[in-house]
Amino acid sequence: MIERFEKFSIAISDISRYWHKISADEMSKYGLKGSHATYLTVMSRFPEGITATQLCDLCGKDKSDVSRMMSILERKGLVTKEGIHQNLYKGSFKLTEEGKTAADEVQKRAVLAVTLAGEDVSEEERAIFYKVLGSIAENLSKLSRDGLPEDQL
Repeated sequence: MIERFEKFSIAISDISRYWHKISADEMSKYGLKGSHATYLTVMSRFPEGITATQLCDLCGKDKSDVSRMMSILERKGLVTKEGIHQNLYKGSFKLTEEGKTAADEVQKRAVLAVTLAGEDVSEEERAIFYKVLGSIAENLSKLSRDGLPEDQL
């Protein structure tokens, strides 16, 4: 069981480290951090605009992270804030034309990275992998919320 824990932990850590390096390298072209890639790709799915609360949910980030990231994207001219009183939690964020161009390029590069990362994985294996990965993520979410059971050793 320890070997399984070690393999799982090391693989997750490696994937995270490599993915963050790739996204940081790609986003440096725009003077942004790797974490901005997620915001741009999510926002591109909402051409009518998206609220900070929706970004929190869809990106899995807290309000302070969304606030910081949107502020940076606004300063870079990639995002505009529209709507009620222009405060963070009212109104919506929209990609500018420059933001749409950046988001399109980021999406293309992300698809390329995912394709190359899984080039030796069949469609059947990929479907199983994502099903299992989703299940593990759900189970870990529950465990992190509720804690490990005391009566199971």
